[in-house]
Parts: sequence; C-alpha cells; structure tokens
Amino acid sequence: MKNKNTVLRGFTLKGTLAALLMSAAGTALADQFGVQVAAGVGDHHIKKLDLGMVWDPDWTWWQVGDWHFALIGEAHVAWWHTNEGNVHGDIGEVGVTPVIRFIKMSGPVRPFVEVGAGVRLLTSPRISSDLTLSSAFQFADMAGVGLQFGTHQQYVAGYRFQHISNGGIKEPNPGINFSQLYLQYNF
Repeated sequence: MKNKNTVLRGFTLKGTLAALLMSAAGTALADQFGVQVAAGVGDHHIKKLDLGMVWDPDWTWWQVGDWHFALIGEAHVAWWHTNEGNVHGDIGEVGVTPVIRFIKMSGPVRPFVEVGAGVRLLTSPRISSDLTLSSAFQFADMAGVGLQFGTHQQYVAGYRFQHISNGGIKEPNPGINFSQLYLQYNF
C-alpha cells in the first residue's frame, strides 16, 4: 500500500504538469509568425539581402500609456556582395537575434522603436582583398524604427542600423555597419 505522502506528491506533480501543458497550449495559440525581407548597404560598398523568419510569442510588459515593450525572436539568412576587390563571389550569413520593441498598442498604424543583439556566422571572414573580419563568428547589434499596420496588423515596415563585429574576441576587428530597409508579413 502506498503511503499518503507518495499519493499526494503524485497528484501534485500531475496537476502541476497539466497546468503547465494547458498554459503552454494557450501561449502557442497567441504566437504569431512572419517572414521578413530586408535590403541594405554597408561599409566597403557591401550590399546585403536578408531573409528572416520572425516569431512573436506575444510576451509584453511594462505598459506606458498606450505603449508597451514586446520581445520578438528573429532568425536570418543573408547574402553579402561587394565589388571592392572580391576574394569570394559572395559571403553568406546566418544567425539569430532577440529583439525588444517599444510599440503602440492600438490604432490602425502602430509606430515602434526597436533594439536587438544577436549572433551571426559568416561563410568566410575575408570579405575582400582589403577587408577581413578575422573570425567567421560575429555579433550583430541593431537599432531601428518602423510601423505595424493592416487590418490584422499583419504588415511591418521599418529601417534598421546594424553593426556587425566579433566584439574584440580576435584582432583585427574592423566591424561593418549596415543601413537596411525591411518589409515583413505576419501570418
């Protein structure tokens, strides 16, 4: 015969697990996914085309009037090209970035400001005969502004300033700055 404490712990554990699963299921319903396309130019005449997958888990906090903070996750695949002494035909980039967005909560057009910091992996650290980043592993910081709009707030358009560098983990660390415009569609 099982003792009373063992049975109680079993019920408590099962109840806690059930509550977690139900809350996770509710959170999954609130999730929103999107596709983002960006184009930009950077230092050393580098052109960049970026495709991103966006995940908005609907995590919001700290409401200030009609504005609040939100956390967004992004995964990116990008292509770099420069005509400045190419060593490689093109450079590829993959990475992830968590983004914090301060966005208006209501209205047909919702402006926002955003910041993010993530990691990137390049197919080659040598961009051109005159530019080497010394490591394929890079950090990517960005700041931007934009608008969310549409009948279901499914469209996003914005501008981002992005800095990519290895954070001083290996020298030389020249870094590259990009200015990008992006469009996003949320499902």
